[in-house]
Amino acid sequence: MQVVLDRIQSLFAEELGDNLVGVYLHGSLAMGCFNPSRSDIDVLIVVKETVSLFSAKQLSQRLLFLHEEIENSVECSIILEKYLIEFVYPTPCEYHFSDFHREQYRNNEHYLCGGYEDKDLASQIAVAYHRGRTLYGRPLAENYPPIDRQHYLASILYDIECASEEILDKPMYVTLNLCRVLYFIKEGKISSKKEGGAWGTENLPSKYQHLVQNYLEEYAGVRANKSIAPSQLSEFAEYMLLEIHQELNGDRT
Repeated sequence: MQVVLDRIQSLFAEELGDNLVGVYLHGSLAMGCFNPSRSDIDVLIVVKETVSLFSAKQLSQRLLFLHEEIENSVECSIILEKYLIEFVYPTPCEYHFSDFHREQYRNNEHYLCGGYEDKDLASQIAVAYHRGRTLYGRPLAENYPPIDRQHYLASILYDIECASEEILDKPMYVTLNLCRVLYFIKEGKISSKKEGGAWGTENLPSKYQHLVQNYLEEYAGVRANKSIAPSQLSEFAEYMLLEIHQELNGDRT
């Protein structure tokens, strides 16, 4: 994996040159719960100035080539340094590359994903700041103030806005994500999905602990031993969203 991370760092350093400020690893690989069979490599890139159209196209081509040569997908976002100095929420994204967009990049050399405001970036920046790993440049904590709690909270709440519907299509992701959000609201811990799920197995009502444990094991690559009924998933999502809502109503920090 270190060889892969070195290649990712070199790719951005070579293409962005003097415009590059830093490359930061966040997500599961940074937080020690990376699953080689399913996890993405999540990277945040900080630049001084807007990335040129030529550089963006070059990055797309090189990331496509890299994807063909490594086992895990790379998901990356490029942001301007000025938005870390004076944070903006939602944060403007200069450029984005992920599995979701990969076929678009492959089939259309003129396709680019960027130039939009991304509510997810606040949580990614916070993870990179508090739990991330610096691949290039100086650590975020040495150069910039931390993301305000309210912005991180808004970002993770945005991620669960449609949890009641999405839990039926993505039960593992949504279950662990709901645990992660409630964990932060109750204890202020910026956690991974795995850590959020582990907290849930110890702190949620016993009737839900087996459900969370089931998806923790699936997340770790263990074949699920039981099928969770849609009605159980819906009940769990409703319970968690109500708990989150009640905690927020009583939150005075």
